[in-house]
Amino acid sequence: MSFFGFGQSVEVEILLNDAESRKRAEHKTEDGKKEKYFLFYDGETVSGKVSLALKNPNKRLEHQGIKIEFIGQIELYYDRGNHHEFVSLVKDLARPGEISQSQAFDFEFTHVEKPYESYTGQNVKLRYFLRATISRRLNDVVKEMDIVVHTLSTYPELNSSIKMEVGIEDCLHIEFEYNKSKYHLKDVIVGKIYFLLVRIKIKHMEIDIIKRETTGTGPNVYHENDTIAKYEIMDGAPVRGESIPIRLFLAGYELTPTMRDINKKFSVRYYLNLVLIDEEERRYFKQQEVVLWRKGDIVRKSMSHQAAIASQRFEGTTSLGEVPRCQERRWIRQFILDFADVAKMIFSKEN
Repeated sequence: MSFFGFGQSVEVEILLNDAESRKRAEHKTEDGKKEKYFLFYDGETVSGKVSLALKNPNKRLEHQGIKIEFIGQIELYYDRGNHHEFVSLVKDLARPGEISQSQAFDFEFTHVEKPYESYTGQNVKLRYFLRATISRRLNDVVKEMDIVVHTLSTYPELNSSIKMEVGIEDCLHIEFEYNKSKYHLKDVIVGKIYFLLVRIKIKHMEIDIIKRETTGTGPNVYHENDTIAKYEIMDGAPVRGESIPIRLFLAGYELTPTMRDINKKFSVRYYLNLVLIDEEERRYFKQQEVVLWRKGDIVRKSMSHQAAIASQRFEGTTSLGEVPRCQERRWIRQFILDFADVAKMIFSKEN
């Protein structure tokens, strides 16, 4: 509603050029709901147009300038008055003047650096958004559009297993092992627990995935622990020498990559918490930090493409299409190498 002519007389919409083809990703909002946003990666160009539609075509809109911004910012919930911007790009779309009819302005932010992943947590929010502003003498007209950014990592070269012995003297002694210390978000945690000494009556054992969010610095540090998953691995009393296998699929849980000291404002770490409960409801636990990372999609080449590549190796065939012996041996050797590479890729993916 407009009082004394000071109400908003224009509708602003931000449209992306590749909106139809761009992938969307689910992201949790501050109120805990999930919504889908356009997905971007570091270094991608963000382009589109700002569309202005006058509500009253017979009335001109005076303005002090029109601009579009691309912003990446961190908001700490205990300090909502301050927004910490780590990316701030501005494009002026129009000089001061007036608009007499609906129109659109093109914009492009080329190869935008997006160093951190979008995140909404218990005490902090990291967001990227576009903001179009029509500057006016009394009240600006502002329109925002959020996007989601994912950060991709490569497979860690050094990924040692985790192996530890823990227990209580003369009561309990166990050895647990996880196959890796770094896992991608769709990975599988494989391990085992071996009971070396059991003199207490254990009735239940589980593994918890705990997310620890740390915000602030110095004396104003806040830790927030959130149990993401509880996975039961044993129900009943174990005996000495028994080995319990672990196979935990991460794809079914809401996880983010590990984040360390993001812009010196917050961190997100993950821990595997091994919990044993005895018949008197006493709890014994051992935490071990693991690193989570986001893996890019593997582009699989079709069989026809692989066949075309293989056919290019036969450059010395005879007129009858027979393969010379040297070329045949070379092709067989290459086939064995290719097969070994494919087997290695499948094996690493399963593990």
